[in-house]
Amino acid sequence: MTLFLITFLFLYSTLHFYIFVKLQYAFHLRFVPNIFIVIFMAMMTFAPFVVRLAERVGHESLARFMAYAGYTWMGVIFLFFSLSICIDVFRMVIHISGFIFRRDLSGLTSAYRLFFIIPMIYALLASAYGYWEARNITVEKIAIRTPKIPESAGKVTVVQVSDIHLGLIVREERLRLIMDAVKKANPDILVSTGDLVDGQIDGLNGLIGMLDEIKPRYGKFAVTGNHEFYAGIKKALDFTEKAGFRMLRGEGVTVGGVINIAGVDDIAGRPFNYVEVPETILLSKVPRNLFTILMKHQPVVDGSAEGLFDLQLSGHTHKGQIFPFRFITRLFYPMYTGYHSLPLGSKLYVNRGSGTWGPPIRFLAPPEVTVIELQR
Repeated sequence: MTLFLITFLFLYSTLHFYIFVKLQYAFHLRFVPNIFIVIFMAMMTFAPFVVRLAERVGHESLARFMAYAGYTWMGVIFLFFSLSICIDVFRMVIHISGFIFRRDLSGLTSAYRLFFIIPMIYALLASAYGYWEARNITVEKIAIRTPKIPESAGKVTVVQVSDIHLGLIVREERLRLIMDAVKKANPDILVSTGDLVDGQIDGLNGLIGMLDEIKPRYGKFAVTGNHEFYAGIKKALDFTEKAGFRMLRGEGVTVGGVINIAGVDDIAGRPFNYVEVPETILLSKVPRNLFTILMKHQPVVDGSAEGLFDLQLSGHTHKGQIFPFRFITRLFYPMYTGYHSLPLGSKLYVNRGSGTWGPPIRFLAPPEVTVIELQR
C-alpha cells in the first residue's frame, strides 16, 4: 500500500507539473498568478489524502466537499492530458519531419495557447458529459440456454451489480437509480461482485433500507472486492449483511435446488482478514448437474477451475471508467469487459461497474446493471 501511495503521488504530481508547464507556454503568467496556481495544484494533488483524513476524524462535510472537488479535478486533468499528449506527439512528428526534409514547419507547432485551450475545452465538455453518463444506468441483457437449469424452474433471472462504491460521492440519488434498474428486472437472484462500499462507511447506514428493499425469490449474494478490505472488512461485512446479502467467502451454496452460487474473497484482502479457499476445492463440493455461478471480484480466471463452473461473474475494471484509461486497464486484465468464452465450456462476464470510483464521471464506459436470463 505504501508503494502504491508513493507511486500515485509521484505520477499525480508529475501530471500537475506537465499542465503547469503547458499553462506557462500558453499564457506566460506573472509571479502572483503562478503562486495561486501552484497552491491550487498542490491542494488538488493532496486532496485524496485530505479526504481520507477528514473521513477518519469525522469531518464528513469537509470530506465530501474535497472528494467532489478533488476527484472531479482528477477526471478533468486526465482528460486534458489524454488529448494534450496526442498533440505533443503530433508536434514531435512535425519537428522530426521538418528536420528530415529540411523544411520550416514551425508554424504548425508553435501555437502554444491554442494547444492548451483545445484540450482544456475538450476536458471540460467531456467531464460534463461524463457526469451525466455516470447517472444513466445501462441494462445489459444476456440469455443463456443450458440443460443444467431444472425444467420445473422455468426462467431464472440473475441480476448483477458491481463496484457501486457507496461512500462520499455515490449516495442516495445514485443508489436509487441503480436499485430502480434492478427492480425493473424483477430478479430471482441478486448478486454483488464486490466494492459495494468505499472508504469510511460509518455514515452509510441510511442506505441499508434501499438495498434491503430488493427481496428476490432465491436470495441475494455478495463477495468482497478490494474496497471492502480498505474500508475495514468487519464494517463492510456488517453493512452488506444488514442490506440482506449473504456473503460468500470461499463458500458455495445450492439455491432452491435450482442453481449453485459460489464466491471467493478478493486477493487484495491477503494482508487483511482474507479467507483463501482454492477454487477447485470450493467448486468440487457443489452438485455438478446444476448450473454453477462463480462470483469473483477481479476478472482473473483460475485455469485449474475451468470446467468446474459455468459462468464467472466479475467486475473491478470499470471498463477504465474514463476513456482512454481502458487501454491501461486492458494491459492488466485482457478480458476487461463483457462476455467471454473460456476453455472447457466455462464463460466469464465482466460488469463495467454500477457506480464510480474517484471522479464522479464515466466517459464512454457507462454504468451497468447486468440481467442474465438462464433457461433450459
